[in-house]
Amino acid sequence: MLLDIDPTGKPDIVCDARLLTTLDAQQFDAVYCSHNLEHYYHHDVAKVLAGFLHVLKDGGVAHIRVPDIGEVMRTTVAKGLDIEDVLYQSSLGPIMVMDVIYGYTVQIEQSGVDFFAHKTGFTQKSLLKALYLAGFSYMFRILGEAQCHCRM
Repeated sequence: MLLDIDPTGKPDIVCDARLLTTLDAQQFDAVYCSHNLEHYYHHDVAKVLAGFLHVLKDGGVAHIRVPDIGEVMRTTVAKGLDIEDVLYQSSLGPIMVMDVIYGYTVQIEQSGVDFFAHKTGFTQKSLLKALYLAGFSYMFRILGEAQCHCRM
């Protein structure tokens, strides 16, 4: 299952990931979640991860990609950037360092496209903790690419 919150990306399923528990249980071998988990508030992360577990078959794999706050800060320092400087350009405008760490800026908020907003930041440690608390038992992370492969 390729899950996204942006319908223009043409994923297999576009939905509120908190509602994945309403789908048939254990129907997918894998869930690919790119730039999705961080678009929910911190208090919703457990619901989203519970939805991943709900739709995964036994031994299924979740591939999760999120910005790593530690890597963002290293990049910021290495490039001599400030917290209000631009990290990259999106279709809605510039994404700044503080977007990734603290949430979206006024420009993104005013765009009316809430799903592009970063609301939750992760370090390697906080992501692994969230996955462990959600019930994932095996996790493999790829540093620098901000990816985590995890299994039930």
